[in-house]
Amino acid sequence: MMGTPVEIHASRQQEVPMTYEPPTALPRGLLDGDDDVRQALAVHDFGTVFRLARERAGVSYAKIAAECGISRERVGTLARGHGRITTFEKVVRISDALRVPGHMVGLSPRPWEASTDVTGGAPLDRRTVLHAATTSGLAAALPALHRPDASRRVTPAHVERLRARTARLRRLDMVLGGGDTYRVYLAEVQHTKHLLRSRSFTGESRRLLTGLLAEQAQQAGWAAFDGGRPGDATGLYEESRGYAREAGDDDLYGNSLAFLAYGAGDRRAAVTTAQDSCDTITARTPATVRALLYERLAWASAVDGRAIGAERALDAARDALNGAPEGEPQPDWAAWVDHTELDIMTGRCWTELRRPLRAVPVLTRALGRYPDDNARDKALYLSWLARAYLTAGEVEEAAVTVGRAVDLAHGVASERPLQRIVPLIDDLRHHGDVPAVRGLMAHLAA
Repeated sequence: MMGTPVEIHASRQQEVPMTYEPPTALPRGLLDGDDDVRQALAVHDFGTVFRLARERAGVSYAKIAAECGISRERVGTLARGHGRITTFEKVVRISDALRVPGHMVGLSPRPWEASTDVTGGAPLDRRTVLHAATTSGLAAALPALHRPDASRRVTPAHVERLRARTARLRRLDMVLGGGDTYRVYLAEVQHTKHLLRSRSFTGESRRLLTGLLAEQAQQAGWAAFDGGRPGDATGLYEESRGYAREAGDDDLYGNSLAFLAYGAGDRRAAVTTAQDSCDTITARTPATVRALLYERLAWASAVDGRAIGAERALDAARDALNGAPEGEPQPDWAAWVDHTELDIMTGRCWTELRRPLRAVPVLTRALGRYPDDNARDKALYLSWLARAYLTAGEVEEAAVTVGRAVDLAHGVASERPLQRIVPLIDDLRHHGDVPAVRGLMAHLAA
């Protein structure tokens, strides 16, 4: 169950009631009163935190490296603004080493916070082993994510509380890869299935809970796909389609087809399935859902070499966003679809169609608006920009862009960035006489 405590492994000696102040502990005045530090912590920009810790608190990079379990070279690279810390385990380790209260980095209160005395001391630092790959480890350490208790009778209000929890958990996908989140999302699916089997229901609550299960299965399927489990992903998408049909939710049914199309190996079948997903669109379909389904059709068309079909689908997606009625409710699972995402998909499609003159400008503009915090996605999108540059013969720009993608992808528990970056590196090796390529290869070797 996701509500079980995080497991902590410590020796008997570590349980002695002593206080220990790590040499990297940041002064309270810096944590409480320095806006630069607080902002950097809030967005997990630990490179900036490391730099400010040295400049304003005199904490050396060597000490940070030792306490955080990071190499000195990596600490220096992060402090210079290259790369991100994206794994959950490392965020926890840094928080403990710098004595950053959990709420400042999106964690529950850390064990040492509860018994910190008035002098600022904290319990002897334990080598905590957080099982982030299991459902108990990751979810139990996150704030406000414990499941609401369910009585024997499930009401619509209880389903809405579970839906709000699902929306909060979905935010993990913005900063973590599917390798970190898959088991968390799968546990939600299993829990909801258990409720449907073991509880009684009032009014519309069974139908609502079945619709939520369709939504959760799609999220778990996406994490499986992102984490290199394509078979599991397809199975979950198929389950989701059945649940959406049972719940009478046309939007989720269409999205299950769009997911199946996105992961399909047969290009022509993918186009057919994506078109089927768009056929579920009605006058009641929210704008972001329409745009999402048309985006997936555009991608399937581009992969199959259908330039006209891709452009038409992209135009339909843009019309959907431009024509969204003011105040129209959008489902949380489609709320991420906006003009920036559509521009990125547009650039991806033109890259896939080997039309770099159309791809590069739109990708460059969109990625300029895209935050580095979403490291996995930005690394992926940069890989398409690099491919467009390479197709256009702009080897130097391609090498620089691949370097940025590599730094962002470092430590992200997702298979997809490397699946795209490695072929780019292989292609760039043929241009070893170009200084930018030599610089990239040296960077990779280091």
